[in-house]
Amino acid sequence: MQFSKETTFNIWYVVAAIFGVLLIQHFWIESQRVEPIPYSEFERYLDDGKINNIVVGNQFIRGYFKEPREGRTQFVTTRVDPALAQKLAEKGVRFTGAVESTFLRDVLSWVLPILLFFGLWMFVFRRIAEKQGLGNFLPIGKSKAKVYVEKDIKVTFNDVAGVDEAKEELKEVVAFLRAPQDYGRLGARIPKGVLLVGPPGTGKTLLARAIAGEAGVPFLSINGSEFVEMFVGVGAARVRDLFEQARSMAPCIIFIDELDALGKARGAFPAVGGHDEREQTLNQLLVELDGFDPAQGIVLLAATNRPEILDPALLRAGRFDRQVLIDRPDKTGRVQILKVHMRKVTLAEDVDAEKIAALTTGFTGADLANLVNEAALLATRRGASAVAMQDFTAGVERIVAGLEKKNRLLNPDERKVVAYHEMGHALVALAMSKTDAVHKVSIIPRGVGALGYTIQRPTEDRYLMTRDELEAKIAVLLGGRAAEKLVFGKLSTGAADDLAKVTDIARNMVVRYGMDETLGYVVYEPERPSFLGNVPGPAPNERHFSEATAETIDAAVKSIVHAVFDRTTAILTANRDVLERCVKSLLEKETLNEDELRELTRDLRLSDAQAVPSLAVTAAQVART
Repeated sequence: MQFSKETTFNIWYVVAAIFGVLLIQHFWIESQRVEPIPYSEFERYLDDGKINNIVVGNQFIRGYFKEPREGRTQFVTTRVDPALAQKLAEKGVRFTGAVESTFLRDVLSWVLPILLFFGLWMFVFRRIAEKQGLGNFLPIGKSKAKVYVEKDIKVTFNDVAGVDEAKEELKEVVAFLRAPQDYGRLGARIPKGVLLVGPPGTGKTLLARAIAGEAGVPFLSINGSEFVEMFVGVGAARVRDLFEQARSMAPCIIFIDELDALGKARGAFPAVGGHDEREQTLNQLLVELDGFDPAQGIVLLAATNRPEILDPALLRAGRFDRQVLIDRPDKTGRVQILKVHMRKVTLAEDVDAEKIAALTTGFTGADLANLVNEAALLATRRGASAVAMQDFTAGVERIVAGLEKKNRLLNPDERKVVAYHEMGHALVALAMSKTDAVHKVSIIPRGVGALGYTIQRPTEDRYLMTRDELEAKIAVLLGGRAAEKLVFGKLSTGAADDLAKVTDIARNMVVRYGMDETLGYVVYEPERPSFLGNVPGPAPNERHFSEATAETIDAAVKSIVHAVFDRTTAILTANRDVLERCVKSLLEKETLNEDELRELTRDLRLSDAQAVPSLAVTAAQVART
């Protein structure tokens, strides 16, 4: 018969209680049989012949009476100096001895130095450990998972918006945790692991907590980096301890955030050096994934924004069976997310979630939460009783373009160049048909290097782009440079960021999208290996084409940019009077909104080029000086 740990623990409690009762009974019986007597009475009993035998110790004398006295057969007395006893007896004084107890003093004389030594050692060791980053030494093999019980988790699916498809995928996990027995009746099994994949800020952690809140089960949360220590074997020990905790709490959810810190592909970077400790930890995780039965009610959730670097053994069927993509929300999703966060603030009547969602293309859930908070702070700062639409607009500008630099004063010449540059962007965007609406133009410096900015508001989310669309995007970016050249006949450094974006778009048209007839429908530079967006930095130097082809690519890129630049210059030349009028107004007001631009450009000559809206891949199209 096998007892559980809890049952064995309770049995030992019973044994200890029985032993304690017997010990107390023994001392009580002994106290009833032994009579403590003064030393003077002991001498009198000895003279009267009432004592049978005695045992003499250093401090006590124990013995037996010949006949029981008051039911007691034994006695005990404390020894007294014989000379003093004789003298006291002669005087007829009743006396007894007393022994001074030195037990506590003796114990403290041994224990206190030891405790002082260990206390000082632990204090010094902790200080050194904190400085060296060793952390707490004693629980080093224990899991650092934060355990949230059912009542601690207040998040439900109602608090998660904009990821409807992901919620539908994960509702099955919730149903399994509520009723595990129902899922085995047809032979099916719940997935062992669910991997949440998506860019940072899209709500992966929030969704995992919502699953635990809906299912009403304990939630063990840990970050992938918390498995790693400088001591060998600690990571593997923490993995084992984590799953032991989960088995004792089943049904429950294990959530590992930032899985890429733990599950990076083994041997992926041999030139960098060994990673034996991390690989041991990963191996232990693979073993645990193979070893636990999902029928116990344990579900493993993990989140990462870099799935391309995970070890293939971690992603195979039987470990992380299901991968759920949580991407940036579309316009409908952004409206839903905004409504969730707007419930916590006081809104004015003019606030329209649809308009805000249109301004925030590319924003994640975290970005939108930050936007609502920024708008509330701005409204509080200006002493308003409610958050108005102007606060949300200002919040978008602050997030996208940066903080206003009110103390950064431009000299009159620079200010004039910036004004023509920004109006060049705006007029080209307005003149080309079906481009994104220009929301605002400003020459107030913002952020680190922006001396001015032009914000376009996309009319809809776009996922495909034609060559005309890409060329329209290039034309808007080149509008600032074209205006400078047209008006001043010279160039400035203000278009550096615009030119970098233009070159990148034109080069991708040639080497990735096959949009040049001369080079054909061939990909010369494949997309960089990044699942969730481009990694900053230069592209790899590896290439698979000849020098002649490289020259043709360079010529094609230059041809596209020059052709679009000429068209952009023609648009501004045809609308020179409108440009001058708008620049004059911009220099006076420093900022022009959509309505003001519409009034100033009522006689704008539209371009004949059939350009259509560009794809907004960021929060808003910002053309910086």
